[in-house]
Amino acid sequence: MDRIRLVGGNQLNGEIPISGAKNAALPLMIASLLTEEPLVLVNVPRLADVKQVERILENHGVDIAVHGRRRGDDDMGGQRITFTASDIVDTTAPYELVSTMRASFWVIGPLLAREGHAKVSLPGGCAIGTRPVDFYLDGLRALGAEIDIDGGYVVARAPGGRLKGTTVTFPKTSVGATHVVMMAATLADGTTIIENAAREPEVVDLANCLVAMGAKISGIGTERLVIEGVDKLGGAIHEVLPDRIETGTYAFAAAMTGGEVFLRNARPDLLQAPLDVLARSGVDVTPKEGGITIARNGNGILPVDIETDPFPGFPTDLQAQFMALMTRSQGVSTIKETIFENRFMHVAELARFGAKIAVDGQVATVTGVPELKGAQVMATDLRASVSLVIAGLAAKGETVVNRIYHLDRGFERLEDKLSRCGAEIERIPG
Repeated sequence: MDRIRLVGGNQLNGEIPISGAKNAALPLMIASLLTEEPLVLVNVPRLADVKQVERILENHGVDIAVHGRRRGDDDMGGQRITFTASDIVDTTAPYELVSTMRASFWVIGPLLAREGHAKVSLPGGCAIGTRPVDFYLDGLRALGAEIDIDGGYVVARAPGGRLKGTTVTFPKTSVGATHVVMMAATLADGTTIIENAAREPEVVDLANCLVAMGAKISGIGTERLVIEGVDKLGGAIHEVLPDRIETGTYAFAAAMTGGEVFLRNARPDLLQAPLDVLARSGVDVTPKEGGITIARNGNGILPVDIETDPFPGFPTDLQAQFMALMTRSQGVSTIKETIFENRFMHVAELARFGAKIAVDGQVATVTGVPELKGAQVMATDLRASVSLVIAGLAAKGETVVNRIYHLDRGFERLEDKLSRCGAEIERIPG
């Protein structure tokens, strides 16, 4: 497996372009199953997870055309891809395709809504908690689906070939379940109301794309979505929103190392809570035309307490990166993880740098240290892996991050973006 080697101590100065959001691109790609007409997505990031969803869609019969660069395009700009599902040739999503990534399970919603039946393997993905699919399946059952579990597969059928509009109330906010039920409801017979819907920007992005395809959705961005089912959806052209998790990651990296970095294409409205936390830690955060500037020149890092929450709260996907930053704070900070029960696996790896972190249940107490020292570390999941890069950027000496396939799932050309800003970082082929 590839590794990443860093030598810490350099400030970051320059500009980092923010890619399209992985967590928005994946459901948008899956939404192409809802229509026989072409769906064109702009600003799609080049990531392992994107390639995996492409494989899954191709298995269902989706034609995928990746457009080439145009004159004047940024060499780090996103892809333009056309997805055409004119004929669904297979409604089974097999284990070998679904087991590596949780989001691939979401195909069950569009397949069931359009074809009236689907057989999808139970999902895999990062080992950051149980994350059951009960909410997904309960939502589809509420829409009239008959569902059985057989040999590790979810076998779903819509009696009469079409789902029925209803009210779906999630007992707990779930981004994935909101994606699945919303997509399924667009082609259901009648009106569906989703109560306690997720409000994350990626959910909003999917809803806006579905509306462009002809869906009738109101309440977008609120906890109550109203979806009037239509007989069919059409094609559309839609631009994937910028990645708020990548934005926050590079913002924390700049805060950790010092210097000044302009995060091009970043949108402050997508991650106001993390930006507010950065400002409280003593970092200058300046929204500008076309992006955000992050600067820390000479001043120390102040300790800040956080608690992860669904949007618009502090995102769980930035918890590990924030913890890395707090290892160098001038005091003690607490981090409470409320979303996933097993998301402190990076603590042991950060300790290898000399970090002082104590975990009690879902609360981590971080005591800042004057210096981190480079180490051999192992990535445990997507977001944890990049927290080790952040620590390595500020650590004294050499750091090697092993098992970085997790990084490739969610961060496009990370070492290129950081090296352009002065980091001493390179990929070592396996």
